[in-house]
Amino acid sequence: MPLERAIRHLGIKLFHLISAVFGDLLVRHRRLVVMGLQVLLILGANLIAFVLRFEGDIPPAYHARLLQGLPLVALVYGGGLWVFGIQRGLWRYVGMHDLGRIFWASLASTAVFYVIIHWLLAWRDYPQSVIISTGLLSMIFLGGIRLAVRWFREWLQIVGPTARRILIVGAGNAGELLVRDLKANPSYNYKPVGFVDDDPIKQKARIHGVPVLGTIADIARAVERHEAREIIVALPSATPRIMQRILAACESCPAPIKTLPNVKQLLNSPVSMRRVRPMSLEDLLQREPIQTDLQELHLFLGGQSILVTGAGGSIGSELCRQIARYRPGVLILLERHENSLYALELELREAFPQMNILAVLEDINSADRLQEIFSRTSPHLIFHAAAHKHVPLMEQNATEAVRNNILGTRIVAHAAGGAGVARFILISTDKSVNPTSVMGATKQLAECLVQDMNRQGGTRFTVVRFGNVLGSNGSVVPRFAEQIKRGGPVTVTHPEIRRYFMTIPEAVQLVLQASVMGQGGEVFVLDMGEQMRVADLARNMILLSGHRPEQDIKIVFTGLRPGEKLYEELFAKSERVEATQHHKINRAVSTEQLVGDALAEHIAELERLCLSANADPVIVRKLREIVSNYEPAQDNGGCR
Repeated sequence: MPLERAIRHLGIKLFHLISAVFGDLLVRHRRLVVMGLQVLLILGANLIAFVLRFEGDIPPAYHARLLQGLPLVALVYGGGLWVFGIQRGLWRYVGMHDLGRIFWASLASTAVFYVIIHWLLAWRDYPQSVIISTGLLSMIFLGGIRLAVRWFREWLQIVGPTARRILIVGAGNAGELLVRDLKANPSYNYKPVGFVDDDPIKQKARIHGVPVLGTIADIARAVERHEAREIIVALPSATPRIMQRILAACESCPAPIKTLPNVKQLLNSPVSMRRVRPMSLEDLLQREPIQTDLQELHLFLGGQSILVTGAGGSIGSELCRQIARYRPGVLILLERHENSLYALELELREAFPQMNILAVLEDINSADRLQEIFSRTSPHLIFHAAAHKHVPLMEQNATEAVRNNILGTRIVAHAAGGAGVARFILISTDKSVNPTSVMGATKQLAECLVQDMNRQGGTRFTVVRFGNVLGSNGSVVPRFAEQIKRGGPVTVTHPEIRRYFMTIPEAVQLVLQASVMGQGGEVFVLDMGEQMRVADLARNMILLSGHRPEQDIKIVFTGLRPGEKLYEELFAKSERVEATQHHKINRAVSTEQLVGDALAEHIAELERLCLSANADPVIVRKLREIVSNYEPAQDNGGCR
């Protein structure tokens, strides 16, 4: 290695010397200089062809033919190079296309030279073998010098001591294109030290000089042996299961893991180092692409007046982004937090400058104000995403949970019915199923309220229920990320706590599709896949940050928080699961539901309690009375 670096250093000095002496000439007359060099190589090929033909002893009689033919060789072959545009290619980027043009230029020039020599000039004593050898050697010399220049530039770059050493997972097309891009662009300053791939045919092979070092299971050994500082996954079509295998194989590697985008994201752009990004949790949760009826959504959303409550939140803001793509007539953003509303409005106005956007700073509990807003804007669709969702916080603020999640929903729903809104979609949560928390109980009552409103006719009320979304405000993902950034520890409440997880765009896409399907009164439940252990999520995040769990960053278990349970459920025992026309969306049909006057009386009582001082304990008792399957986590030990 020291000798190689010394040679490289000498090569760099030589390169700079040549650039200093001939740099100005090359810049001003590059094509002329390149053409002259190539013609000299061709003349050298013709001379060598004569030497080979006569085994180094050219007879005096053929000296004259050699000298007479040299101007003709230069003219014919130089013309061939010009016609085929060989002088325009950059040698540092030579590829199969350039070599193909050299082949055809040499073949055509050889044919023309033969016709001139033997037919037009009738030089019968000019050896045919020399003509053929001149063509072959020209081809070899012209291609060889380009490959040599490219190799030399790449060699100067990739063996440098400052180049960041990387291991590439995947020796397929994407991996090959990535290595080619790395070698063609010294500015990246990366050195691929090897591939790993499970294909047995590729084992011990080399791709652009980079060896295949083993399989995915050998990642840790390859990283240690070849001192790789980064791992890049070049498998755009990899399934979540494969990505999990790769992550597990990297567990003992102190190297950050990066990846290429998926196939869909790469369709309109080539594989290159610029497309490489850090691997994320979304890569581990990728499911099969969601099939949505775009035409149906355009008819459903396009040109309509659409209002989103809680527009500044994680789900609300993504709803606004996706709705905006279908060109609504007006998009009304209802939000009580000034900063998040302002940020979303700026983002949407920049992304959709032609769209009519109305930002409304208001609380959903302001009944008179909401009626005035609905009367003025006449929304056709309402997506009600505003809610208090933080379980432990709502345990300490039961009054506010009832006021916002139940009474606020009632106010918005009544205003929607009074304004003649066509459809109202409530965004609900899996925590409403067999709730163990105040938040879950309030969301279950919100579902009952909305379904009861649907029985009154006019507006169609629909519920869409789903689990946790990655990266939402207050979720574990941003908290874990901050803890990892500080160096740990990462705190998890319980070793066996499990949650459903889905990406925010994926969840919203299904919400929109379910909204189209709703005819009123349905509770649609999104397919959330399998539950994931939160401890595994924490380990994955530590690995993705380039650290080793328990070695670099500890995971500490702190115990279940108030209102928290070990696992979530998407359907209650009293609900029947029905399939819909969309395989990712099911319908929950309840056999036991609180409706009518009984529901109205209970909510009226909750409203009276909210006006009392220190009402939280009384409200919790009232919620237990109303919601028959509500068992606070303190009572059941959090084991549900």
